[in-house]
Amino acid sequence: MRKEFVSELVGTFSMVFIGCLAIKNGYSAPIVSFAFGLAVCLVILISRKYSGAHINPAVSIAFAITGELERKLLPAYLAGQFLGALIAGLLIGEYGATEFSTNLGFGIFIEIFITFALMLSIYLTIWHTDNDLFVAVVVGVMVALLAFYFGEYTGASMNPARTLGPNVASSSFNSIPIYFAATILGSSIAAIFAKKIHYNTKN
Repeated sequence: MRKEFVSELVGTFSMVFIGCLAIKNGYSAPIVSFAFGLAVCLVILISRKYSGAHINPAVSIAFAITGELERKLLPAYLAGQFLGALIAGLLIGEYGATEFSTNLGFGIFIEIFITFALMLSIYLTIWHTDNDLFVAVVVGVMVALLAFYFGEYTGASMNPARTLGPNVASSSFNSIPIYFAATILGSSIAAIFAKKIHYNTKN
């Protein structure tokens, strides 16, 4: 079993479990946002050396587009992420499902935008440093801020796996494809933008 698969499974499980446990315990929006951000930060610190700590299929797909991830490894990453999130969701139960509390069009726009913003922040960070602590803090803070400001409208998924696990556990299936499409589109736009602006100038 590839170390990348195990790393992504454990990392994604940890992020979804910690974040959704905060929701289950009835904590306020700032605390829930902080929990997700802290979980992302800790996972990056611990597992980046093993798999890059993507813990997000949208991130892995973007990195496959720009060449940060070998495309032959993408299925192992996606499998680990989705399985980890599904296990976490089933353990937590009916808490943390992402749903639109605004009109659908605006909700889709928000998910595209915040996933784009998250992915672009990742690119901007790794272009300047490979320091695990710096990357972990920047990405963790970005996740927490986006979750805090946009969570009330869409749950601030930014992550197909983060939606899959809790939504399956909550039997909330209808919105899963919409979140998948919006988040992957957002990260892919960021990847295409990064490829044109940064990676092309390097070659």
